[in-house]
Amino acid sequence: MATKKAVLFNLWGVVVSPRPAEVFLKFEETLKLPSGFLKKVVTDKHSAMERAERGKLTLSQMIPELDAECVSAASDQKVSLPAGFSVKSLLEELRDSTTVNKHILQTVATLRRKGLLTGVLANQWVDDSGSGDSSGRLLSLLGGHFDVVLQSCRTGLRVPETDLFTSALTQLGVPPKQALWLGDDEEGVGAAEAVGMTAVLVKDLPEALKQVETFTGVQNVMVIFSDLKVKLHYVEMGTGPPVMLCHGFPESWYSWRYQIPALADAGFRVLSLDMKGYGESTAPPDIEEYSQEQICQGIPQVTLVGHDWGGAVVWNMARCHPERVRAVASLNTPLFPVDPSKDPMDFLKTVPIFDYQLYFQDPGVAETEMEKDLARTFKIFFHGSGDKDNVPEINTAGVCARGGLFVGLPNEIPRSSILSETALQFYITQFKDKGFRGPLNWYRNVVSNWKWLCSRPRAKLLMPALMVTAGKDPVLLPVFSKGMENVIPNLTRGHIEECGHWTQMERPSELNTILISWLKDTHNNTGVAMTPKL
Repeated sequence: MATKKAVLFNLWGVVVSPRPAEVFLKFEETLKLPSGFLKKVVTDKHSAMERAERGKLTLSQMIPELDAECVSAASDQKVSLPAGFSVKSLLEELRDSTTVNKHILQTVATLRRKGLLTGVLANQWVDDSGSGDSSGRLLSLLGGHFDVVLQSCRTGLRVPETDLFTSALTQLGVPPKQALWLGDDEEGVGAAEAVGMTAVLVKDLPEALKQVETFTGVQNVMVIFSDLKVKLHYVEMGTGPPVMLCHGFPESWYSWRYQIPALADAGFRVLSLDMKGYGESTAPPDIEEYSQEQICQGIPQVTLVGHDWGGAVVWNMARCHPERVRAVASLNTPLFPVDPSKDPMDFLKTVPIFDYQLYFQDPGVAETEMEKDLARTFKIFFHGSGDKDNVPEINTAGVCARGGLFVGLPNEIPRSSILSETALQFYITQFKDKGFRGPLNWYRNVVSNWKWLCSRPRAKLLMPALMVTAGKDPVLLPVFSKGMENVIPNLTRGHIEECGHWTQMERPSELNTILISWLKDTHNNTGVAMTPKL
Protein backbone atom coordinates (compact mmCIF):
# COMPACT_ATOMS: atom_id res chain seq x y z
CA MET A 1 0.00 0.00 0.00
CA ALA A 2 1.37 3.40 -0.99
CA THR A 3 2.15 5.80 1.86
CA LYS A 4 -0.10 8.81 1.96
CA LYS A 5 1.29 12.29 1.48
CA ALA A 6 0.64 15.30 3.69
CA VAL A 7 0.85 19.06 3.36
CA LEU A 8 1.42 21.18 6.47
CA PHE A 9 0.72 24.91 6.58
CA ASN A 10 1.96 27.63 8.88
CA LEU A 11 -0.99 29.46 10.43
CA TRP A 12 0.48 32.97 10.33
CA GLY A 13 1.22 34.43 6.94
CA VAL A 14 -0.15 31.42 5.03
CA VAL A 15 -3.52 30.28 6.37
CA VAL A 16 -4.33 33.64 7.96
CA SER A 17 -3.04 37.14 7.40
CA PRO A 18 -1.53 39.54 8.19
CA ARG A 19 1.63 38.24 9.80
CA PRO A 20 2.09 39.49 13.38
CA ALA A 21 5.33 41.17 12.30
CA GLU A 22 3.33 43.35 9.88
CA VAL A 23 0.97 44.44 12.65
CA PHE A 24 3.92 45.15 14.95
CA LEU A 25 5.52 47.34 12.28
CA LYS A 26 2.29 49.28 11.72
CA PHE A 27 1.93 49.75 15.48
CA GLU A 28 5.50 51.04 15.72
CA GLU A 29 4.87 53.52 12.91
CA THR A 30 1.67 54.77 14.56
CA LEU A 31 3.39 55.30 17.92
CA LYS A 32 6.60 56.58 16.30
CA LEU A 33 8.69 53.81 17.87
CA PRO A 34 11.97 52.60 16.34
CA SER A 35 11.44 49.98 13.66
CA GLY A 36 11.93 46.50 15.08
CA PHE A 37 11.51 47.58 18.71
CA LEU A 38 8.47 45.39 19.39
CA LYS A 39 9.75 42.45 17.36
CA LYS A 40 12.93 42.36 19.41
CA VAL A 41 10.93 42.34 22.66
CA VAL A 42 8.43 39.65 21.73
CA THR A 43 10.90 37.27 20.05
CA ASP A 44 13.22 37.07 23.05
CA LYS A 45 13.19 33.42 24.08
CA HIS A 46 12.14 34.37 27.61
CA SER A 47 9.51 36.95 26.60
CA ALA A 48 5.97 36.82 27.92
CA MET A 49 4.66 36.22 24.39
CA GLU A 50 6.89 33.21 23.84
CA ARG A 51 5.86 31.81 27.22
CA ALA A 52 2.20 32.39 26.39
CA GLU A 53 2.63 30.62 23.07
CA ARG A 54 3.98 27.64 25.01
CA GLY A 55 0.91 27.66 27.23
CA LYS A 56 2.68 28.95 30.34
CA LEU A 57 0.65 32.19 30.40
CA THR A 58 -2.86 33.07 29.25
CA LEU A 59 -3.55 36.22 27.26
CA SER A 60 -4.70 38.19 30.30
CA GLN A 61 -1.54 37.15 32.16
CA MET A 62 0.68 37.90 29.20
CA ILE A 63 -0.41 41.51 28.64
CA PRO A 64 0.90 43.10 31.88
CA GLU A 65 4.14 41.12 31.71
CA LEU A 66 4.68 42.10 28.09
CA ASP A 67 3.91 45.72 28.96
CA ALA A 68 6.61 45.59 31.64
CA GLU A 69 9.10 44.07 29.18
CA CYS A 70 8.41 46.88 26.70
CA VAL A 71 8.92 49.51 29.41
CA SER A 72 12.19 47.87 30.43
CA ALA A 73 13.42 47.64 26.83
CA ALA A 74 12.46 51.25 26.20
CA SER A 75 14.45 52.34 29.23
CA ASP A 76 17.51 50.36 28.10
CA GLN A 77 17.30 51.72 24.54
CA LYS A 78 16.40 55.29 25.55
CA VAL A 79 13.06 55.00 23.72
CA SER A 80 10.14 57.16 24.80
CA LEU A 81 6.85 55.25 25.08
CA PRO A 82 3.63 57.27 24.78
CA ALA A 83 1.53 57.84 27.88
CA GLY A 84 -0.78 54.96 28.64
CA PHE A 85 1.16 52.57 26.40
CA SER A 86 -0.06 48.97 26.45
CA VAL A 87 0.32 46.04 24.10
CA LYS A 88 -3.37 45.33 24.66
CA SER A 89 -4.32 47.63 21.78
CA LEU A 90 -1.67 45.99 19.61
CA LEU A 91 -3.08 42.52 20.28
CA GLU A 92 -6.62 43.76 19.67
CA GLU A 93 -5.47 45.13 16.30
CA LEU A 94 -3.92 41.74 15.49
CA ARG A 95 -7.13 39.97 16.43
CA ASP A 96 -9.43 42.33 14.51
CA SER A 97 -7.30 42.39 11.35
CA THR A 98 -6.85 38.61 11.10
CA THR A 99 -8.54 37.13 8.04
CA VAL A 100 -8.53 33.56 6.78
CA ASN A 101 -7.06 33.00 3.33
CA LYS A 102 -10.02 31.44 1.53
CA HIS A 103 -7.77 30.35 -1.33
CA ILE A 104 -5.84 28.13 1.06
CA LEU A 105 -9.09 26.59 2.30
CA GLN A 106 -10.01 25.84 -1.32
CA THR A 107 -6.61 24.23 -1.79
CA VAL A 108 -7.01 22.10 1.33
CA ALA A 109 -10.47 20.94 0.23
CA THR A 110 -9.04 19.82 -3.11
CA LEU A 111 -6.11 18.01 -1.49
CA ARG A 112 -8.30 16.17 1.01
CA ARG A 113 -10.74 15.20 -1.71
CA LYS A 114 -7.82 13.54 -3.50
CA GLY A 115 -6.88 11.59 -0.39
CA LEU A 116 -4.04 13.74 0.95
CA LEU A 117 -3.70 14.70 4.61
CA THR A 118 -3.36 18.28 5.80
CA GLY A 119 -2.39 20.10 8.96
CA VAL A 120 -1.85 23.54 10.49
CA LEU A 121 0.91 24.46 12.91
CA ALA A 122 -0.09 27.48 14.96
CA ASN A 123 1.86 29.64 17.38
CA GLN A 124 -1.02 30.75 19.60
CA TRP A 125 -1.79 31.59 23.21
CA VAL A 126 -4.85 30.75 25.29
CA ASP A 127 -7.31 33.60 24.84
CA ASP A 128 -9.14 34.05 28.14
CA SER A 129 -10.34 37.56 27.32
CA GLY A 130 -13.94 38.53 26.78
CA SER A 131 -13.31 38.37 23.02
CA GLY A 132 -12.06 34.81 23.06
CA ASP A 133 -14.94 33.74 20.83
CA SER A 134 -13.04 35.00 17.77
CA SER A 135 -10.22 32.57 18.55
CA GLY A 136 -12.77 29.81 19.10
CA ARG A 137 -14.45 30.48 15.76
CA LEU A 138 -11.10 30.37 14.00
CA LEU A 139 -10.21 27.03 15.60
CA SER A 140 -13.63 25.66 14.71
CA LEU A 141 -13.17 26.72 11.11
CA LEU A 142 -9.68 25.21 10.90
CA GLY A 143 -10.82 22.02 12.56
CA GLY A 144 -13.46 21.58 9.91
CA HIS A 145 -10.97 21.95 7.05
CA PHE A 146 -7.70 20.33 8.23
CA ASP A 147 -6.95 16.84 9.52
CA VAL A 148 -4.67 18.13 12.28
CA VAL A 149 -4.45 21.53 14.00
CA LEU A 150 -1.55 21.78 16.45
CA GLN A 151 -1.47 24.82 18.73
CA SER A 152 1.76 25.75 20.46
CA CYS A 153 -0.13 26.62 23.67
CA ARG A 154 -1.43 23.02 23.84
CA THR A 155 1.75 21.20 22.84
CA GLY A 156 4.38 23.44 24.47
CA LEU A 157 6.17 23.47 21.10
CA ARG A 158 6.47 26.39 18.68
CA VAL A 159 7.22 26.88 15.03
CA PRO A 160 10.10 26.63 14.05
CA GLU A 161 10.99 23.86 16.55
CA THR A 162 11.54 20.55 14.79
CA ASP A 163 9.69 18.57 17.46
CA LEU A 164 6.43 20.28 16.48
CA PHE A 165 6.84 19.14 12.87
CA THR A 166 7.66 15.63 14.03
CA SER A 167 4.60 15.57 16.29
CA ALA A 168 2.30 16.60 13.45
CA LEU A 169 3.70 13.95 11.10
CA THR A 170 3.38 11.30 13.81
CA GLN A 171 -0.30 12.14 14.31
CA LEU A 172 -0.89 11.99 10.58
CA GLY A 173 1.11 8.78 10.20
CA VAL A 174 3.18 10.22 7.39
CA PRO A 175 7.00 10.00 7.07
CA PRO A 176 8.88 13.28 6.52
CA LYS A 177 9.82 12.45 2.94
CA GLN A 178 6.12 12.27 2.07
CA ALA A 179 5.32 15.65 3.58
CA LEU A 180 5.45 19.24 2.33
CA TRP A 181 5.66 22.42 4.44
CA LEU A 182 4.34 25.83 3.38
CA GLY A 183 5.72 28.59 5.57
CA ASP A 184 6.29 32.31 5.38
CA ASP A 185 9.70 32.52 7.10
CA GLU A 186 13.09 30.96 6.49
CA GLU A 187 13.40 29.59 10.03
CA GLY A 188 10.30 27.44 9.59
CA VAL A 189 11.48 26.29 6.17
CA GLY A 190 14.84 25.32 7.65
CA ALA A 191 13.21 23.38 10.48
CA ALA A 192 10.96 21.46 8.07
CA GLU A 193 13.91 20.56 5.88
CA ALA A 194 15.90 19.51 8.97
CA VAL A 195 13.36 16.76 9.73
CA GLY A 196 13.40 15.58 6.11
CA MET A 197 10.39 17.39 4.68
CA THR A 198 10.18 19.31 1.42
CA ALA A 199 9.59 22.97 2.20
CA VAL A 200 8.29 25.98 0.28
CA LEU A 201 8.87 29.57 1.34
CA VAL A 202 5.60 31.31 0.44
CA LYS A 203 6.28 34.67 -1.16
CA ASP A 204 3.88 34.41 -4.11
CA LEU A 205 0.83 32.22 -3.47
CA PRO A 206 0.12 31.07 -7.05
CA GLU A 207 3.77 30.10 -7.46
CA ALA A 208 3.77 28.27 -4.13
CA LEU A 209 0.67 26.32 -5.13
CA LYS A 210 2.32 25.24 -8.35
CA GLN A 211 4.95 23.61 -6.14
CA VAL A 212 2.17 21.95 -4.16
CA GLU A 213 0.83 20.52 -7.43
CA THR A 214 4.30 19.24 -8.35
CA PHE A 215 4.85 17.58 -4.97
CA THR A 216 1.38 16.04 -4.59
CA GLY A 217 0.55 15.29 -8.21
CA VAL A 218 -2.83 16.97 -7.68
CA GLN A 219 -3.66 19.49 -10.38
CA ASN A 220 -5.65 22.72 -10.00
CA VAL A 221 -5.29 22.71 -6.23
CA MET A 222 -6.74 26.22 -6.14
CA VAL A 223 -9.25 27.08 -8.81
CA ILE A 224 -9.02 30.83 -8.33
CA PHE A 225 -5.49 30.71 -9.73
CA SER A 226 -5.95 27.89 -12.23
CA ASP A 227 -6.44 30.63 -14.82
CA LEU A 228 -4.77 33.84 -13.73
CA LYS A 229 -6.79 35.81 -16.29
CA VAL A 230 -10.05 35.05 -14.45
CA LYS A 231 -11.06 36.37 -11.06
CA LEU A 232 -14.39 35.47 -9.52
CA HIS A 233 -15.59 37.85 -6.84
CA TYR A 234 -17.83 36.50 -4.12
CA VAL A 235 -19.36 37.49 -0.81
CA GLU A 236 -18.90 35.04 2.05
CA MET A 237 -20.69 34.51 5.36
CA GLY A 238 -20.83 31.76 7.95
CA THR A 239 -18.94 28.56 8.72
CA GLY A 240 -19.75 24.94 8.02
CA PRO A 241 -20.29 22.97 4.79
CA PRO A 242 -19.75 25.29 1.82
CA VAL A 243 -22.76 26.30 -0.27
CA MET A 244 -22.11 28.30 -3.45
CA LEU A 245 -24.88 30.51 -4.83
CA CYS A 246 -24.90 31.17 -8.59
CA HIS A 247 -27.12 33.96 -9.93
CA GLY A 248 -28.64 34.43 -13.35
CA PHE A 249 -29.31 37.21 -15.88
CA PRO A 250 -29.10 40.15 -15.32
CA GLU A 251 -28.18 39.88 -11.67
CA SER A 252 -25.41 39.92 -9.06
CA TRP A 253 -24.32 38.20 -5.86
CA TYR A 254 -26.71 40.73 -4.30
CA SER A 255 -29.70 38.82 -5.68
CA TRP A 256 -29.10 36.31 -2.86
CA ARG A 257 -29.13 39.03 -0.17
CA TYR A 258 -32.08 37.41 1.64
CA GLN A 259 -30.59 33.92 1.51
CA ILE A 260 -26.97 34.64 2.56
CA PRO A 261 -27.61 35.44 6.25
CA ALA A 262 -30.36 32.83 6.57
CA LEU A 263 -28.18 29.98 5.29
CA ALA A 264 -25.21 31.20 7.34
CA ASP A 265 -27.31 31.22 10.50
CA ALA A 266 -28.43 27.69 9.67
CA GLY A 267 -24.84 26.44 9.86
CA PHE A 268 -23.44 26.78 6.36
CA ARG A 269 -20.52 28.64 4.82
CA VAL A 270 -22.23 30.67 2.10
CA LEU A 271 -20.36 31.93 -0.95
CA SER A 272 -22.40 34.13 -3.27
CA LEU A 273 -20.69 34.67 -6.61
CA ASP A 274 -20.57 37.47 -9.07
CA MET A 275 -20.71 35.19 -12.09
CA LYS A 276 -18.21 35.71 -14.90
CA GLY A 277 -18.94 38.97 -16.70
CA TYR A 278 -20.76 40.50 -13.75
CA GLY A 279 -19.94 42.94 -10.94
CA GLU A 280 -16.39 42.69 -9.65
CA SER A 281 -15.60 39.44 -11.47
CA THR A 282 -13.56 39.29 -14.66
CA ALA A 283 -15.54 40.32 -17.75
CA PRO A 284 -13.63 39.40 -20.93
CA PRO A 285 -15.22 40.67 -24.18
CA ASP A 286 -14.90 37.44 -26.21
CA ILE A 287 -18.07 35.40 -26.63
CA GLU A 288 -16.34 32.03 -26.25
CA GLU A 289 -15.18 33.00 -22.76
CA TYR A 290 -18.78 32.53 -21.61
CA SER A 291 -19.37 28.98 -22.79
CA GLN A 292 -20.56 26.59 -20.10
CA GLU A 293 -17.35 24.60 -20.50
CA GLN A 294 -15.34 27.70 -19.58
CA ILE A 295 -17.70 28.78 -16.80
CA CYS A 296 -17.58 25.38 -15.09
CA GLN A 297 -13.79 25.40 -14.91
CA GLY A 298 -13.77 27.87 -12.04
CA ILE A 299 -15.97 26.05 -9.53
CA PRO A 300 -14.59 23.87 -6.68
CA GLN A 301 -16.28 21.02 -4.81
CA VAL A 302 -19.28 22.46 -2.98
CA THR A 303 -23.03 22.23 -2.73
CA LEU A 304 -24.31 24.33 -5.62
CA VAL A 305 -27.48 26.40 -5.71
CA GLY A 306 -28.35 28.25 -8.91
CA HIS A 307 -31.09 30.41 -10.39
CA ASP A 308 -31.80 31.16 -14.07
CA TRP A 309 -28.43 30.90 -15.87
CA GLY A 310 -26.93 29.95 -12.52
CA GLY A 311 -29.33 27.00 -12.55
CA ALA A 312 -27.96 25.93 -15.92
CA VAL A 313 -24.43 26.15 -14.52
CA VAL A 314 -25.17 23.94 -11.51
CA TRP A 315 -26.93 21.29 -13.60
CA ASN A 316 -24.07 21.27 -16.09
CA MET A 317 -21.58 20.93 -13.24
CA ALA A 318 -23.57 17.94 -11.99
CA ARG A 319 -23.61 16.42 -15.46
CA CYS A 320 -20.03 17.07 -16.49
CA HIS A 321 -18.11 17.35 -13.21
CA PRO A 322 -20.05 15.24 -10.69
CA GLU A 323 -16.89 14.70 -8.63
CA ARG A 324 -16.98 18.41 -7.78
CA VAL A 325 -20.65 18.56 -6.78
CA ARG A 326 -21.58 17.63 -3.23
CA ALA A 327 -25.26 18.34 -3.89
CA VAL A 328 -27.13 20.50 -6.37
CA ALA A 329 -30.21 22.73 -6.27
CA SER A 330 -31.84 24.87 -8.92
CA LEU A 331 -34.48 27.56 -8.73
CA ASN A 332 -36.82 27.82 -11.73
CA THR A 333 -34.30 26.36 -14.20
CA PRO A 334 -34.94 22.68 -14.91
CA LEU A 335 -32.47 20.12 -16.19
CA PHE A 336 -33.13 20.36 -19.92
CA PRO A 337 -32.34 17.15 -21.80
CA VAL A 338 -29.64 17.23 -24.46
CA ASP A 339 -30.64 15.85 -27.86
CA PRO A 340 -27.67 15.35 -30.24
CA SER A 341 -30.08 15.07 -33.18
CA LYS A 342 -31.66 18.50 -32.75
CA ASP A 343 -29.92 21.79 -33.47
CA PRO A 344 -30.46 23.97 -30.37
CA MET A 345 -31.06 27.13 -32.40
CA ASP A 346 -33.88 25.37 -34.26
CA PHE A 347 -35.33 24.30 -30.91
CA LEU A 348 -35.39 27.89 -29.65
CA LYS A 349 -37.38 28.90 -32.71
CA THR A 350 -40.09 26.36 -31.81
CA VAL A 351 -40.70 27.87 -28.35
CA PRO A 352 -42.17 31.39 -28.72
CA ILE A 353 -41.30 32.53 -25.16
CA PHE A 354 -37.62 31.85 -25.94
CA ASP A 355 -37.60 34.33 -28.84
CA TYR A 356 -35.75 36.88 -26.68
CA GLN A 357 -32.73 34.54 -26.73
CA LEU A 358 -32.63 34.77 -30.52
CA TYR A 359 -32.76 38.57 -30.23
CA PHE A 360 -29.76 38.44 -27.88
CA GLN A 361 -27.54 36.69 -30.46
CA ASP A 362 -26.24 39.75 -32.37
CA PRO A 363 -23.50 41.48 -30.32
CA GLY A 364 -24.24 45.10 -29.56
CA VAL A 365 -27.96 45.11 -30.32
CA ALA A 366 -29.44 44.14 -26.96
CA GLU A 367 -26.56 45.92 -25.20
CA THR A 368 -27.62 49.22 -26.73
CA GLU A 369 -31.23 48.76 -25.68
CA MET A 370 -30.44 47.77 -22.09
CA GLU A 371 -27.64 50.23 -21.41
CA LYS A 372 -29.63 53.26 -22.64
CA ASP A 373 -31.34 53.76 -19.27
CA LEU A 374 -30.16 51.38 -16.56
CA ALA A 375 -32.81 52.41 -14.03
CA ARG A 376 -35.59 51.72 -16.54
CA THR A 377 -33.97 48.43 -17.54
CA PHE A 378 -33.89 47.03 -14.04
CA LYS A 379 -37.38 48.29 -13.24
CA ILE A 380 -38.60 46.39 -16.30
CA PHE A 381 -36.73 43.20 -15.44
CA PHE A 382 -37.31 42.98 -11.69
CA HIS A 383 -41.05 42.74 -11.13
CA GLY A 384 -43.07 40.37 -8.99
CA SER A 385 -45.94 38.12 -9.99
CA GLY A 386 -48.33 40.36 -8.05
CA ASP A 387 -47.29 43.54 -9.89
CA LYS A 388 -49.19 42.95 -13.13
CA ASP A 389 -51.63 45.80 -12.54
CA ASN A 390 -48.86 48.30 -11.76
CA VAL A 391 -45.67 47.23 -13.55
CA PRO A 392 -45.70 46.36 -17.28
CA GLU A 393 -44.62 42.77 -17.89
CA ILE A 394 -42.01 41.86 -20.49
CA ASN A 395 -43.29 39.80 -23.39
CA THR A 396 -40.42 37.47 -24.30
CA ALA A 397 -42.23 36.24 -27.43
CA GLY A 398 -42.10 38.14 -30.72
CA VAL A 399 -39.05 40.16 -29.67
CA CYS A 400 -37.22 39.85 -32.99
CA ALA A 401 -40.32 40.87 -34.96
CA ARG A 402 -40.98 44.01 -32.92
CA GLY A 403 -37.28 44.96 -32.87
CA GLY A 404 -36.44 44.86 -29.20
CA LEU A 405 -37.28 43.39 -25.82
CA PHE A 406 -38.54 46.69 -24.39
CA VAL A 407 -40.35 47.92 -27.52
CA GLY A 408 -43.90 48.94 -26.68
CA LEU A 409 -43.27 49.55 -23.00
CA PRO A 410 -43.76 53.05 -21.53
CA ASN A 411 -40.76 55.26 -20.85
CA GLU A 412 -41.69 55.70 -17.21
CA ILE A 413 -41.72 52.38 -15.39
CA PRO A 414 -42.84 52.18 -11.74
CA ARG A 415 -40.56 50.35 -9.36
CA SER A 416 -41.83 46.93 -8.27
CA SER A 417 -42.52 46.10 -4.64
CA ILE A 418 -39.77 43.47 -4.80
CA LEU A 419 -37.15 46.07 -5.81
CA SER A 420 -36.20 48.62 -3.17
CA GLU A 421 -34.60 51.91 -4.18
CA THR A 422 -31.40 50.74 -2.47
CA ALA A 423 -31.41 47.54 -4.52
CA LEU A 424 -32.11 49.43 -7.73
CA GLN A 425 -29.16 51.74 -7.15
CA PHE A 426 -26.92 48.77 -6.35
CA TYR A 427 -27.72 47.07 -9.66
CA ILE A 428 -27.16 50.33 -11.54
CA THR A 429 -23.74 50.67 -9.90
CA GLN A 430 -22.83 47.10 -10.81
CA PHE A 431 -23.64 47.53 -14.50
CA LYS A 432 -22.71 51.13 -15.22
CA ASP A 433 -19.03 50.38 -15.98
CA LYS A 434 -19.02 46.94 -17.62
CA GLY A 435 -22.48 47.07 -19.15
CA PHE A 436 -24.31 44.05 -20.54
CA ARG A 437 -21.73 42.63 -22.98
CA GLY A 438 -20.48 39.88 -20.66
CA PRO A 439 -23.92 38.89 -19.34
CA LEU A 440 -25.41 38.73 -22.83
CA ASN A 441 -22.47 36.67 -24.09
CA TRP A 442 -23.78 33.80 -21.98
CA TYR A 443 -26.67 33.52 -24.47
CA ARG A 444 -24.31 33.52 -27.46
CA ASN A 445 -22.86 30.09 -26.76
CA VAL A 446 -25.98 28.04 -27.42
CA VAL A 447 -24.36 25.88 -30.09
CA SER A 448 -20.98 25.49 -28.37
CA ASN A 449 -22.73 24.54 -25.12
CA TRP A 450 -24.81 21.95 -26.97
CA LYS A 451 -21.75 20.46 -28.66
CA TRP A 452 -19.90 20.28 -25.35
CA LEU A 453 -22.77 18.59 -23.55
CA CYS A 454 -23.24 16.14 -26.42
CA SER A 455 -19.58 15.18 -26.14
CA ARG A 456 -19.89 14.29 -22.46
CA PRO A 457 -21.01 10.89 -21.14
CA ARG A 458 -24.71 10.80 -20.33
CA ALA A 459 -25.55 9.18 -17.03
CA LYS A 460 -27.93 9.60 -14.14
CA LEU A 461 -27.11 12.29 -11.59
CA LEU A 462 -26.71 10.45 -8.31
CA MET A 463 -25.97 13.30 -5.92
CA PRO A 464 -28.76 14.80 -3.77
CA ALA A 465 -30.68 17.35 -5.81
CA LEU A 466 -33.43 19.91 -5.34
CA MET A 467 -35.69 21.46 -7.97
CA VAL A 468 -37.73 24.50 -6.90
CA THR A 469 -40.38 25.61 -9.39
CA ALA A 470 -42.33 28.89 -9.40
CA GLY A 471 -45.97 28.83 -10.48
CA LYS A 472 -45.99 32.28 -12.08
CA ASP A 473 -42.63 32.24 -13.89
CA PRO A 474 -43.56 33.32 -17.44
CA VAL A 475 -40.48 31.76 -19.10
CA LEU A 476 -39.14 28.87 -17.01
CA LEU A 477 -42.44 27.06 -16.68
CA PRO A 478 -42.82 24.35 -14.01
CA VAL A 479 -43.93 21.91 -16.70
CA PHE A 480 -40.42 22.04 -18.19
CA SER A 481 -39.19 20.09 -15.14
CA LYS A 482 -41.48 17.14 -15.78
CA GLY A 483 -39.62 13.83 -15.89
CA MET A 484 -36.45 15.00 -14.12
CA GLU A 485 -36.81 12.11 -11.65
CA ASN A 486 -35.97 9.75 -14.51
CA VAL A 487 -32.38 11.00 -14.56
CA ILE A 488 -32.09 12.29 -10.98
CA PRO A 489 -33.19 9.51 -8.60
CA ASN A 490 -32.36 11.56 -5.48
CA LEU A 491 -34.45 14.56 -6.52
CA THR A 492 -36.40 16.57 -3.96
CA ARG A 493 -38.99 19.05 -5.18
CA GLY A 494 -40.15 22.39 -3.87
CA HIS A 495 -42.82 24.61 -5.38
CA ILE A 496 -43.95 28.17 -4.71
CA GLU A 497 -47.17 28.79 -6.59
CA GLU A 498 -47.56 32.55 -6.13
CA CYS A 499 -44.08 33.42 -7.36
CA GLY A 500 -42.64 34.75 -10.58
CA HIS A 501 -39.15 34.48 -12.02
CA TRP A 502 -37.19 36.35 -9.32
CA THR A 503 -37.74 33.72 -6.63
CA GLN A 504 -35.01 34.84 -4.21
CA MET A 505 -36.41 38.38 -4.10
CA GLU A 506 -40.13 37.76 -4.36
CA ARG A 507 -40.56 34.89 -1.90
CA PRO A 508 -37.44 34.88 0.31
CA SER A 509 -39.10 33.40 3.39
CA GLU A 510 -40.70 30.47 1.58
CA LEU A 511 -37.55 29.83 -0.42
CA ASN A 512 -35.27 29.95 2.63
CA THR A 513 -37.46 27.41 4.40
CA ILE A 514 -37.22 25.04 1.43
CA LEU A 515 -33.47 25.50 0.98
CA ILE A 516 -32.53 25.18 4.66
CA SER A 517 -34.67 22.07 5.15
CA TRP A 518 -33.13 20.38 2.11
CA LEU A 519 -29.57 21.45 2.95
CA LYS A 520 -29.86 20.16 6.52
CA ASP A 521 -31.39 16.87 5.42
CA THR A 522 -28.76 16.43 2.72
CA HIS A 523 -25.77 17.10 4.96
CA ASN A 524 -27.09 15.37 8.06
CA ASN A 525 -27.81 12.20 6.12
CA THR A 526 -24.13 11.94 5.17
CA GLY A 527 -22.72 12.93 8.53
CA VAL A 528 -21.33 16.31 7.48
CA ALA A 529 -21.01 18.55 10.53
CA MET A 530 -22.76 21.91 10.43
CA THR A 531 -21.96 24.83 12.71
CA PRO A 532 -25.18 26.67 13.54
CA LYS A 533 -24.76 30.21 14.83
CA LEU A 534 -25.22 30.44 18.57
